[in-house]
Amino acid sequence: MKNIIACNLNSYGKFREGAYSHLAKIGLTNVEIGAPALEEVDNALAELAAHGLTATSIAAPCNVQDENVVSDFQACLDAAHRIGVKVIFTSAHAGEYNRNTIYERLRRIGENAAPLGIKVCLETHLDLAHNAEVALETMQGVDHPNICINFDTGNIYFYNRNVTAIGELRRIIDYVGAVHLKDTNGEYQTWHFPALGEGVVDFKEVFQILNDADFYGPCAMELEGIDGEEIDEAGVHTRMEKSVAYLQGIGIMD
Repeated sequence: MKNIIACNLNSYGKFREGAYSHLAKIGLTNVEIGAPALEEVDNALAELAAHGLTATSIAAPCNVQDENVVSDFQACLDAAHRIGVKVIFTSAHAGEYNRNTIYERLRRIGENAAPLGIKVCLETHLDLAHNAEVALETMQGVDHPNICINFDTGNIYFYNRNVTAIGELRRIIDYVGAVHLKDTNGEYQTWHFPALGEGVVDFKEVFQILNDADFYGPCAMELEGIDGEEIDEAGVHTRMEKSVAYLQGIGIMD
């Protein structure tokens, strides 16, 4: 089975307007897009089709601290269903709220997602999924198969000391529903996310773990750049092209 490699459009930074054309040019046909409003779904699908692209995941907000989050999130589920996407990437933060309340809200979202065949995947962010220990606690607390983890290979280093992506992934693999492919220099709280293959992440082993668990995606590249860099659109395109070439070179994608 082939890995489903996509691109999170944040990889293009302020040059997102030309992202679809560039992706089509380099032959990367899968994307992670922001969740459109229901009335904009047809337009979003038409724009994707015009460039030969397919949305394999969508990104949506999920304010679990809001008591209305379950009903509010339904629009995202409905949009994903109409697009044909089975994975929603989101970031959730409990803050000072009672964790059992947060878990219950996520569980109810999972119950709504289940009939649509959609997995809602929590990003590797504070404070519900920033490392394997916390993510496991959250997954066990929520206890619903349609609430999963979006494992980010770079954020693991950003939010934690003395960890590796492969070490944390092995611990959480049973709950992974989506992946963000991000490289890093490995420094704690350091915004240094270069082209794939230019940092410390062992992507070949990452995919070995994923594939051994019968997981093939979606895996969205998220190339967020380096703090303080000055980069133009050509530089952003080069970073994307280098990342695709790297994944091809290690046999992850055709």
